[in-house]
Amino acid sequence: MSDKQKKLLLLGGAHYLRPVIREAHALGLYVITCDYLPDNTAHKYSDEYRNVSILDREAVLQTARELQIDGVMSFACDPGVVTAAYVAKELGLPSPGSFESTSILQDKGRFRAFLTDNGFTVPRAKRYTDKAEALRDAASWTFPMIVKPVDCAGSKGVTRIDSAEQLPAAIERALDYSFSGAFIIEQFIQQQGYSSDTDCFVIDGRLAYCSFDEQHFDRSAENPYTPAAYAWPSSMPEAIQTELRAELQRLMTLLHIGTGVFNIETRQGTDGKAYIMECTPRGGGNRLSEVLELATGVKLIQNAVRAAVGLPVDEMSDPVYHGHWAEIILHSRVDGLFRELQIAPEAQRFVAETDLWVVPGEAIERFSGANKAIGTLVLNFPDRETMDRYMSDDSWYSVVTE
Repeated sequence: MSDKQKKLLLLGGAHYLRPVIREAHALGLYVITCDYLPDNTAHKYSDEYRNVSILDREAVLQTARELQIDGVMSFACDPGVVTAAYVAKELGLPSPGSFESTSILQDKGRFRAFLTDNGFTVPRAKRYTDKAEALRDAASWTFPMIVKPVDCAGSKGVTRIDSAEQLPAAIERALDYSFSGAFIIEQFIQQQGYSSDTDCFVIDGRLAYCSFDEQHFDRSAENPYTPAAYAWPSSMPEAIQTELRAELQRLMTLLHIGTGVFNIETRQGTDGKAYIMECTPRGGGNRLSEVLELATGVKLIQNAVRAAVGLPVDEMSDPVYHGHWAEIILHSRVDGLFRELQIAPEAQRFVAETDLWVVPGEAIERFSGANKAIGTLVLNFPDRETMDRYMSDDSWYSVVTE
């Protein structure tokens, strides 16, 4: 390794880091992956692995100092985002946002409070660390409500409740997934049409690339709030998209955001209002940036890697979609052994990519969260009508178990 070769530290080790490692290597970077699970997929592709918990900020910082890294990322790995911002702050490295702004964005309770304090449209919400306090407040809530951990992604630990009697169990479920022992209760905002959960890119505080998509769910899954599919472009009304883009830019300005990729969830409520639901300084899971590159030609991952090590990024503008694209998050509704993925012959012509993470005979679990996905299908349709037809009926493919 050349003394001048830049080093990139990646927190986590899931499948979603493979394209990040690939882009980093294409840029000539030396890549170190870091987490406490040595058998994770990404470690097979990096140049070096360090067995350190990404939740232990000081241990990761010590590792980063020893390695003399030039950049740090927690791409598609929510637990490491605040740690990455902390390491960047301590070592003076590039970061999409400051440690403080990242801490606000990564804590759902603090984020809701920030939105409220700054005049954004936001559901009524409250952060708790005390279960008894939350139970005492139950009488003041109007159902339905959502209960979720403040610091966990992938819809893990999320429960909708329709009565006070359901609250204790929902709190326990949220706490089971919370790293900090905190949870949030918030008003349930029913979306008009489809909510959006997709990746965007900010350059020097300017929202340069702002995408919207359609988020689909499997209502028969163990967790019906875990995204099960996505489609681009969004059918969200243009006026709502314009409003959301302006509010997202205002958010970036208020938080003094720098340069990097952001995973952003938005929706139009049935009340007609535009809501920013989540905004986190990392690439989203479920290969969102990869599919967006296929759909628009913009290299979000490469530019996120460039930003992380202080290299210049490409100029960007809002996406122009080359056709109609969709992504299916492959999953099982039952526990069992994976046998095969079946796709109807008439649908095969629309499949642009198949990315399967399991082999026949491997144990798979029911879809209780994003971490139970077993792969993805990327589809390219000739028109909106065809895409809508296939996205509204999932009978054309099947995950077969035994």
